[in-house]
Amino acid sequence: MVHGKGVVVKTADSTYLSKIAHTITGKPETAFQKGVKSISKLLIKFMLIMIPLVFLINIWKHDLILSFTFAVAIAIGITPLLLPVILSSSLSKGAIKMSKKKTIVKSLDSIQSFGAMNILCTDKTGTLTEDKIVLEKYLDINGDEDIRVLKHAFLNSYFQTGLRGNIDEAVIKRALDNNLEGLKKEYIKVDEIPFDFSRRRLSVIINDGKNNQIITKGAVEEILEICTQVDYKGQVSQITREIKENILKISKSLNKEGLRVIAICQKNDNTKNDFSVADEKNMILLGFIGFLDPPKLSAKESISKLSKAGIKVMVLTR
Repeated sequence: MVHGKGVVVKTADSTYLSKIAHTITGKPETAFQKGVKSISKLLIKFMLIMIPLVFLINIWKHDLILSFTFAVAIAIGITPLLLPVILSSSLSKGAIKMSKKKTIVKSLDSIQSFGAMNILCTDKTGTLTEDKIVLEKYLDINGDEDIRVLKHAFLNSYFQTGLRGNIDEAVIKRALDNNLEGLKKEYIKVDEIPFDFSRRRLSVIINDGKNNQIITKGAVEEILEICTQVDYKGQVSQITREIKENILKISKSLNKEGLRVIAICQKNDNTKNDFSVADEKNMILLGFIGFLDPPKLSAKESISKLSKAGIKVMVLTR
């Protein structure tokens, strides 16, 4: 049994999470709510001015009760009694139209905000795209197709035991399409260094009966940090600043084509059988794999309609 001690520094509303909760619950006023408040304040000012003024004018000619009654009648006349009903019915009509488009509106006030929108922020995956990632390219360090890059990517994705995402599924599918399934019988898994968001890398260690091989895939910048050499058509050489700049240039070029790029590197290490993050160093860069999440057929038409309506679309992604 494992035991531990903790020190409580802050509690309740003083904690960081509590401050976040207060920020989330404190919703700012919408333009619609501000408009209604502005009209209400204007009407109240009219009432405060008109009631005493009408009362003072009439009291010279009529008695006190009649003058007061007339002033109150003026106040009632100024007050738009049907305004709440009109607003609610108008917003409800909008909510009904939205329901026919398979959209449920929880807050009626949001109907006005929706109609006044000029910028639409949306995510990409599954909204503008099919959420079906496909491995499009496997390239060496000069941007030429290299089946060796796909082989190493396949071994990494196949032998990793973490949560298998759509990227791993795309790698395995492309490898099987290229008849690389036999590779998994040639190796056994020795160890694994799981993915985390600080390293943005994942490593598996496999053995072919002779050598332990570390194969790592991850974000291009993070992979470059741990690589000291590059492999081009079987020839290993030291990595230089020019090579790094060219690699980043190729990566950015692929990004502009809409591809998500991941780098692949490897090295042999027969000194141990128990590996850690510290062993992800002095690696040999092999190349890149590029993934494409095809856009939905309806995305172009939808964005075009929004643009014609004067609404700018901004994609929130990482």
